[in-house]
Amino acid sequence: MSIPIRTSPEVADALAAGRPVVALESTIISHGMPYPDNVAMAREVEGIVRAGGAVPATIALLHGVPTVGLDDDELELLASDPGVGKVSVRDLPWVMAGRRHGATTVAATMRLASLVGIEVFVTGGLGGVHRGAPESFDVSADLTELATTPVTVVCAGVKSILDIALTLEVLETNGVPVAVVGSDEFPSFYSRSSGLASPARVADAAEAAAAVGAARALGMRSGLVLAHPVPVEDEIPADQIGAVIDHALADLARLGITGKDITPYLLKRIVELTDGASLATNIALVRANARFGAALAVALAG
Repeated sequence: MSIPIRTSPEVADALAAGRPVVALESTIISHGMPYPDNVAMAREVEGIVRAGGAVPATIALLHGVPTVGLDDDELELLASDPGVGKVSVRDLPWVMAGRRHGATTVAATMRLASLVGIEVFVTGGLGGVHRGAPESFDVSADLTELATTPVTVVCAGVKSILDIALTLEVLETNGVPVAVVGSDEFPSFYSRSSGLASPARVADAAEAAAAVGAARALGMRSGLVLAHPVPVEDEIPADQIGAVIDHALADLARLGITGKDITPYLLKRIVELTDGASLATNIALVRANARFGAALAVALAG
């Protein structure tokens, strides 16, 4: 059965010619940042990817059609339409059948990127094991997708609202290669430190590309995680953001918010509690990830 994916002419031409392409998610636009910061960020990140020598491919569902590569009006729609749903892999069939708009999570973006042959995906932070998961069983589908889909994910580590240590354990169990760019310590999204050792370290995009090539030569069908720490000048110290996250988690529990609404609520609440500082950090780390992701895609294409 053929998958009805619409690929923009620019992305299709680049893939056919073997030129570097970088996938970008859309949940960060629709559910990760307020308007109009979200659409400004989306346009800027696409520009950073282009400046780095690669073609950006923001992915979403429009009228139920998986779409790889969006135009300016489509980015605006995702950023401003409150009816755009948050779509993980489990949601894809229903959103497609209902012909609705959907912003793709890390997992869904990976799945669609892989189907059209995109190897590199840039995001902000990786999903994972939620705090309290031994009781709630709340574990992101990002981890399941990484175990089975051969796309390399460039991120600023695991979102710090999650249990980073348990997330790394699950990634190890699933055989997902994880490395940090330029550090022996695993980052924690807003901060460069987490107190956890990195499973591996790579120096630059060239070494990361060599590792991706080695994984494919070994027949590994999993994705890879490249954690690119937030720039020093933009980070929020771990102890400072930790107190804010604890406050936001307490508010979450009091309100009884569950399921797919957890992460959007927490990110929004953290922005409020930090008077916008966390949003500035979020945007800065996505910019940095986009630069590295473009360099990685260029190295792989070369």
